[in-house]
Amino acid sequence: MTKFMDVHRGMKGITPDQLKAAHEADAAIEGEEKVHFERAWADPESGTVYCLSEGPSADAVKRIHERTGHPADEIHPVPLTI
Repeated sequence: MTKFMDVHRGMKGITPDQLKAAHEADAAIEGEEKVHFERAWADPESGTVYCLSEGPSADAVKRIHERTGHPADEIHPVPLTI
């Protein structure tokens, strides 16, 4: 499985509760694509949200985010971690 970092833009003003709800929506169906969403970060001022996940492909991550109503603007594989 590969780790992925995805980026969402246009979420200006996102609150902690909204970030948690979005993460929980992804987690609720992640198994259907064999993806696991590990963590999410947000900058409410810029509206940028980052999600770290692990899964079989960027397309699998993309499908989960699309189905939960917050498509990712970018999805990057993260093949090297220290």
